[in-house]
Amino acid sequence: METPTLGDPGETAGLEAAAAKRESKRLRKRLTQLQERLYADGRFALLIVLQGMDASGKDGTVRHVFAGVNPQGVRVQSFKQPTPEEARHDFLWRVHAAVPPRGMIGIFNRSHYEDVLVARVHALVPEDVWRRRYEEINAFEHMLSDAGVTVLKFFLHISKGEQHERFERRLRDPRKHWKFSAADLKEREHWSAYQHAYADVLRLCSTAWAPWTVVPADHKWYRNLVVARAVTSALEGLDLHYPDLPEAPR
Repeated sequence: METPTLGDPGETAGLEAAAAKRESKRLRKRLTQLQERLYADGRFALLIVLQGMDASGKDGTVRHVFAGVNPQGVRVQSFKQPTPEEARHDFLWRVHAAVPPRGMIGIFNRSHYEDVLVARVHALVPEDVWRRRYEEINAFEHMLSDAGVTVLKFFLHISKGEQHERFERRLRDPRKHWKFSAADLKEREHWSAYQHAYADVLRLCSTAWAPWTVVPADHKWYRNLVVARAVTSALEGLDLHYPDLPEAPR
């Protein structure tokens, strides 16, 4: 089976790194303003889903794009192997509990999509179970949208060669040894299977209410810019307002 084409992970849309970094800096300042307004307005929430192969830059995206925001208004959540309590519930139970409340930005560093990625690649559940989950996820995200949660999903798309280079840098730099895991190398053996699984996720779960964006991520500066642009644009589209002063103090 041929590996699906998900676009060029080295794409930069003709931009140079210096120009992209200048724009990213400007967008970070704008995002700081918008995040404060989102918090003060209190009518909407923003959920950002980051998915990608190991070393695709999920942590780096959070660190760079949201560097200037007030940490009180942002929550980052990652999803590991389910705990015994979580495993006794449906697969979305723990996810729903982590959805940001109105006024907040929530970031999922890996997400409910692991249940149609890892679960599929490693056959953790029967095929008929993970195939049902595409529609269950779509319905879940539609419900969130109806409740005032804007859902943005980003697939950080890196090449196999770039992943190899990043793994090697982690091994060469003692400050990055903590990031390296032998399990990452085992997952690399399933590269093709993961590309097929991601292709189905992008095809079946990119909706009008919760779209996927494929982010070319071989160049970190371009990855950060694409995400920053999308997040800023989404917040600007919410028509956020600071609340009026209550009548009594006035």
